[in-house]
Amino acid sequence: MDTKPAPFVPPAPKPRTTPPSTLEMMRIVYRNPLELWGEHTYNEPWISVTGIGGPLVVANDPGLIRHVLVDNARNYKMATVRQLILRPILRDGLLTAEGEVWKRSRKAMAPVFTPRHIFGFAEPMLRRTLEFVTRYEAGGTSDIAHDMTLLTYDILAETLFSGEIADEPGSFAKEIDHLFETMGRVDPLDLLRAPEWLPRLTRIRGRKTMAYFRNIVAGTVRMREERLKRDPDGVPQDFLTLLLKAEGPDGLTRAEVEDNIITFIGAGHETTARALGWTIYCLAEAAWERDRIEQEIDAVLAREPDPTKWLDAMPLTRAAFEEALRLYPPAPSINREPIEPETWNGLYIPKHAAVLVMPWVVHRHRKLWDRPDAFMPERFHPENRDRIDRFQYLPFGAGPRVCIGASFAMQEAIIALAILLSRFRFDVTAETRPWPVQKLTTQPQGGLPMQVSRRGQSNSRKSV
Repeated sequence: MDTKPAPFVPPAPKPRTTPPSTLEMMRIVYRNPLELWGEHTYNEPWISVTGIGGPLVVANDPGLIRHVLVDNARNYKMATVRQLILRPILRDGLLTAEGEVWKRSRKAMAPVFTPRHIFGFAEPMLRRTLEFVTRYEAGGTSDIAHDMTLLTYDILAETLFSGEIADEPGSFAKEIDHLFETMGRVDPLDLLRAPEWLPRLTRIRGRKTMAYFRNIVAGTVRMREERLKRDPDGVPQDFLTLLLKAEGPDGLTRAEVEDNIITFIGAGHETTARALGWTIYCLAEAAWERDRIEQEIDAVLAREPDPTKWLDAMPLTRAAFEEALRLYPPAPSINREPIEPETWNGLYIPKHAAVLVMPWVVHRHRKLWDRPDAFMPERFHPENRDRIDRFQYLPFGAGPRVCIGASFAMQEAIIALAILLSRFRFDVTAETRPWPVQKLTTQPQGGLPMQVSRRGQSNSRKSV
């Protein structure tokens, strides 16, 4: 009799059973905040304590999360600690801007991410992926985490910037890893809410890399401005052009334009890259899931040439990607801070408290998920999706500041997975021992070295 294999449980820190000392906590937060949380954090609807930086509320209850991110969002600003980490990198980009600056930026970018534009990006996404996978023709071992960073960079450059980013992508991938290794970490002074003017030694090492990215932006803007002057009617109406056209007295400043370019070149592709890498890894460890997904992809590619239809036509592939997003949310923490104190269902939230909505914890909460640490894509199969509360699954956030590029990322991911898994098989090796580490995103420490081999099937469509 056939029995279903036990689900794969991918690597993750075990919840702590004893609280750390203050010094140990600061070391953990700098090294890997994912290792900080205790068993009670994964079982309680919320945690309210006073820490070294002041009051702290960890929000796990979907109703409380909805209250903070949606129902009473006006009373919550971006948390001080989060801004201390991100603003030196992104300044007034969409992820870190607030108030009127955020409203102007969101309005300027909204036209790029309408369904019509998203569908228009599908063919360039497909084209770039087909060009990218030729590197695997000879087989061998490759770091898939690094590769997915390059692939999503290629797609971002082609779709949002029409291939006009002033840099060579190989050096880009190396530099962005260094940027997140240095400036993307929590500094002990951040926890203590020290003044911004006090130097963070952990970020001094990242200044050269930050200058590198700023030079990319300056070169990218300069190239597009020159093209606008030469041929204003022939310039693509992409993300870059729309940002430049939004520049002016009632729109974006030049600094805001550059900050948003940095945000999308840096953080905008990084999240999808990490999610793709974790998905491929989990499928390699869960061969029974991979077999079903390969069959689905082969069948769809054989009958459906239009990549805009793949997201809906591949529910198993989508479910695997969404389950990887659950286990390894690219943005593992959403940080807010109340402007005024309030009480929610008996929970008192003082003014200036650090309110943490952590997808990493919420997605693994014992009271919200069955077997929360296991890789089980069936959670997201069409017949099961209604069982998942909107506010217990937050890979793209929620509320007014929900990720503007969520639909872009989902379409990109399914197209990439369809091409990668239709042509090649990715298997773990003895060196594949990833450990999730929180920097700006949930990254696999040590990378994802995997064996790549040609599948050799003949039933996928000729054109791909």
